[in-house]
Amino acid sequence: MVDLKKHGPTIALLFTMLVMLSYGIEGVRVTVGTMMNVLLGPFIDVLGVPFFVMIMILSSITGLYSSLVQKYTIDYEKMQETQAKMRVFQKEFREAQLSGDEKRVKKLQGKQERMMQDQLDMSRQQFTPMAIILILSVPIFFWLLLRLPAVGTPIDIASGIVMPFIGTVTLSSIAFWIVPAWILWYMLCSLTISQVIRKALNIGGL
Repeated sequence: MVDLKKHGPTIALLFTMLVMLSYGIEGVRVTVGTMMNVLLGPFIDVLGVPFFVMIMILSSITGLYSSLVQKYTIDYEKMQETQAKMRVFQKEFREAQLSGDEKRVKKLQGKQERMMQDQLDMSRQQFTPMAIILILSVPIFFWLLLRLPAVGTPIDIASGIVMPFIGTVTLSSIAFWIVPAWILWYMLCSLTISQVIRKALNIGGL
């Protein structure tokens, strides 16, 4: 029987990679996107919600469940305690090196291995919430890709929005470097709303 406590982060990492690889398989994207369209399609087709507004709504939902998943799967108190101990250790280690105290440096090096292991354990714990967030978010992205207006169509032109420092762009166009406008808009909405949610829920930073 697999020890989930011990191997859970590794399983989560492998699952995360598998989910990300599915992005490159068109059949998977279309199938999942079509299934999601049964739920989300009526908001556009029946209620007439603009596509950029749907992105804003879905990014808000993403920010909410991402914050909740992190709140209940990550031990923020332990993480902050580990980070504080590491800062104190690094200060002591630098002082020992600068003073040329070889005995103290050697003693601190033994402590360094234990602290590095604690940091590694905390990093591994973050793979589990990452996998949970991905399994919830990927279907949304597949649906957005499915319903994204084609470049240059009347729907695409009508869905143009004003981006900070960029100006008016259509959602299908490239907004910055290789980043499409719809993804940049999604990120801006999600990050902004996530900050509000995290502040309200008193969730620390990763």
